[in-house]
Amino acid sequence: MDEPMVAAGPGSSWPGARIDGGSEERGTPPGPTTTLTGRGTELAHIVDAIDGRRSGPRTMLLLGEAGTGKTALLAAAADHARGIGSLVLTARGCEAEVEQSFAALHQLLLPLLPETDDLPEHQREALKAAFGIVAATRQHDPMPLRVGVLNLLARVSRSRPVLLIADDVQHFDRDTRDVLGFVMRRLATHAVTVLLAARGQTPPDGLNPDLPVLSLAPLGRRAAAHLLDAQPEPPTGRARIDLLEQAAGNPLAIIELSRAVRAGQAAPGGGLPQTLRIQEMFAAQLRALPAETQRLILYAAASSDHEDLETVMAAAGAGSDLGVWAPAEDAGLMTIAGGRVAFRHPLVRTASYDGAPAHLRRQVHTDLAAALDADPARRAWHLAAACLRQDESVAAALEDTAELAERRGGFFAAARALERAAECSPGAADRARRYAKALRAAQNAGDPSWVRELYDKVTALTEDRDLLGVAACGAGIALSLSGHQRQGFQVLLSALEPDPPKDGMTVLALAAVLQAVAFQSGLPEVRRPIAALLDGLEAGSRETPYSELTTSDAFEAVRAVALAGADPVNAPELLRRIRRRPGTPELPTGIADVTRLHAAGAVAWYADESELCVESFRQAFALLTAYGSMGNAAPTLAAMGSALIDTGRWAEAEEHLEETATLAAVQKLRHLEIDVEALRMTLRALRGQPAEMPADPAWTAVGLEENRATHARLLRAAGTSAAAAGDFDGAFRHFRLLFGEDGVPLHYFLSNRSVVDLAAAAQRTGRQEEGARVVAAVRAALGERPTTRMTLLVHHAAALTGEPKDAEHHFRLATVNPAGEQWPLARAQARLHYAQWLRRKRRPLDARPLLATALESFTRLGARGLADEARVELRASGVAAAPAQADPLAELTAQQRQIVRLAARGLRNREIAEQLMLSPRTVGSHLYNVYPKLGVSSRHQLRDLFDDL
Repeated sequence: MDEPMVAAGPGSSWPGARIDGGSEERGTPPGPTTTLTGRGTELAHIVDAIDGRRSGPRTMLLLGEAGTGKTALLAAAADHARGIGSLVLTARGCEAEVEQSFAALHQLLLPLLPETDDLPEHQREALKAAFGIVAATRQHDPMPLRVGVLNLLARVSRSRPVLLIADDVQHFDRDTRDVLGFVMRRLATHAVTVLLAARGQTPPDGLNPDLPVLSLAPLGRRAAAHLLDAQPEPPTGRARIDLLEQAAGNPLAIIELSRAVRAGQAAPGGGLPQTLRIQEMFAAQLRALPAETQRLILYAAASSDHEDLETVMAAAGAGSDLGVWAPAEDAGLMTIAGGRVAFRHPLVRTASYDGAPAHLRRQVHTDLAAALDADPARRAWHLAAACLRQDESVAAALEDTAELAERRGGFFAAARALERAAECSPGAADRARRYAKALRAAQNAGDPSWVRELYDKVTALTEDRDLLGVAACGAGIALSLSGHQRQGFQVLLSALEPDPPKDGMTVLALAAVLQAVAFQSGLPEVRRPIAALLDGLEAGSRETPYSELTTSDAFEAVRAVALAGADPVNAPELLRRIRRRPGTPELPTGIADVTRLHAAGAVAWYADESELCVESFRQAFALLTAYGSMGNAAPTLAAMGSALIDTGRWAEAEEHLEETATLAAVQKLRHLEIDVEALRMTLRALRGQPAEMPADPAWTAVGLEENRATHARLLRAAGTSAAAAGDFDGAFRHFRLLFGEDGVPLHYFLSNRSVVDLAAAAQRTGRQEEGARVVAAVRAALGERPTTRMTLLVHHAAALTGEPKDAEHHFRLATVNPAGEQWPLARAQARLHYAQWLRRKRRPLDARPLLATALESFTRLGARGLADEARVELRASGVAAAPAQADPLAELTAQQRQIVRLAARGLRNREIAEQLMLSPRTVGSHLYNVYPKLGVSSRHQLRDLFDDL
């Protein structure tokens, strides 16, 4: 049995119990009140079987390793079945009864024994004899018993549906399994559902080979993070990531390891603490193994996942006889394959390691270090684990290990190594320096809680302004991502005042983080110091902890981002200065080039160059992912989501938001989780799908007064949803809150981009005069040279709310500039509104081409509500609207669209592979698979799919 079969409610702690309001899977079961973290799809399949919505037999076998949530799913199924009036019969396999004939069948049918009186006498006697109710006077033919059980269930099911739940079927006696197999093959015409669950990945002997199987995989990263957060006092920082990594998506492991962390402090070597409960889970199985097998398992448990079988056996001095592992394999605890040792369950490793005495664990690490003499990186870790006191040689070895890990993109591993190196450092200065380096690596890995822990350690050890500046950069962005903008601002100021760091790179890094805090907070006092801080700042020495800033291009690009964030009016000129000159190689060759690319995308975002923004971010995110450094990208992930929506790449936007939601859940990036929810709701509303207002927690999880970017996104989502539902009064209320009474924007950048939404709602509700005041304030704030996008938006808004005599002038200016085609939704809405104005002016012939083009755009985007509105207008103008074709590219994944776009430009497979860091074979496979979806048969036809090539 995986876990206790109990009803799930608030505060439930069995594996899979969900306390939060979301699920990683999109499938939501329609019936049960019990929901499970990350198991929505599986529960929906089970509910369909119970409700008879599946074709074929109503039977299902759940398979999975211990702790994957099988029993929790069965409990949820039982709750649902009882809720719809079904009779639920349950049985649980027991190892002690596996040799007792019909023991499990007796447990299953015990509530139905009074019903047996209505069975034919020979069937009734066979049942009672099998259950030991009457003495067996002779050897019974098995057929009367099997038919008797079938008839008993059929008879009961005529009055109410029946659900049979059989848990841990691998421990059922063979006779019970034979009877169940017979019965399940004959239940198709009866209202009886059978759910079985067994441990492992293959059905137990004796069950029907064609039984439908539902395999439970480990939880995905987001679901695992949600389950961890549902536990009492969940760990934070490094302990949180360590736990998620060690649990490997196993719900029971997440719950038990979380309980273990609450029970004691994490060990200095980085391991999670033991609890008696964890040891007891597998102690009996481990103790039953031969002593030599137990010893080898301890060596495997002390090893990292990178250690091979040969290393483990050499360290243990076990020779080459693999037979010593056989008892552990037979017990289902380990697998030996491909020269590797693997634990079948993550808690087996924990139980073996924590169950050994400290002196033995130390000896094991010493032996492993000796066996890894040719691998300094892994050797250093084992030396550190065996280290009882501070040792500079161990600390230096770990620091070298961290540098190697960083070069490979392993920032999380580097941060762990550097933190342990700091702990092993005898000198306070070295300890502070290594903690600061660990903080930088943790920041790159994207773990704000861990960064904040390391910041406290650095500030307690040193007053060095450069080290404090490095630490403040990490802590400032960590606090910002956690929703604490003012606190982050104060931390950054403390590193700049009264004496700034001497290293210009550190000053630039602090300014860049200030910009990120300024954007998220929307507070003018945060933006104010940035320009003065960067005035006269030179690239200076390349001896800096910021390897990503060591080229002049990267330095200037990051400087441009900080200045653009301080005052977006300057963004177009800043972008012009940092754009690549013709003939400059475009492919990034190092982390500094990736930083330049990422920064260019951010400047393009401020400059309203949405196409360039998307292209730059797309490449930068792919490369940062390969480097293991998505932590640096976190502040721009919501901007990418907005840019994808604005440029009509809605399928890619959905995929990007899904990935961002996972990162935000795992790393507990609070405001980013809410940003994703708001953008998803906006996208659903634009598509004409049902989209409710953001749930109450979204408005209270962070302080919106100091997180104005999140507040603006929530207001836009709520307003867009209200407008899509036809509630234009509600839409106006939400959009109006994006501006103060005097028209001053709530958020200095985002609010202005919703000016057309406000104007459209104002026109629909007769509030044109109030809308016109806001539009005038927006126009004045943009300065003398607004971006092309804002110029188009302001003309559109002025046409809707301004003087009637000027409306057509503004509509024409909002629709004629060909640059506006890069924002297809905004351009189509402008055409729709212009056409509606023309129809009211009794000019249907002029309105028709605008409506036809708008309808085609809305249809290709998938904006069903707006397409319906354009279709009605077109019919009213005297034209029967033919349905436009959907965009074939919308069916492709983001990566496939990248490959198709590059192939359409004429790049060969090898060139595409180099740019996207894939193999040429993978590129060829993708192209082969997408040709039928796109309706093309050759490479040269791809160019016709794009209007911008």
